[in-house]
Amino acid sequence: MKGISFVTDGQNKKVAVQIELKVLERYDAQMEDLIDGVIAESRKDEQRTPLNKVIRNLKQAGKLK
Repeated sequence: MKGISFVTDGQNKKVAVQIELKVLERYDAQMEDLIDGVIAESRKDEQRTPLNKVIRNLKQAGKLK
């Protein structure tokens, strides 16, 4: 695909991808979804905080009424 290049290692295995900004701009919403998915996947094992505790903390900090 034009505007997309793969970076390979010494064994010619693909290790990264370079995408021209012009190409990214055409697929802005899809790229946001992809990045959101990658972030969610990377955080799946993090400790979770119950919603009621988050709300209580925000109220105590004066950021929520």
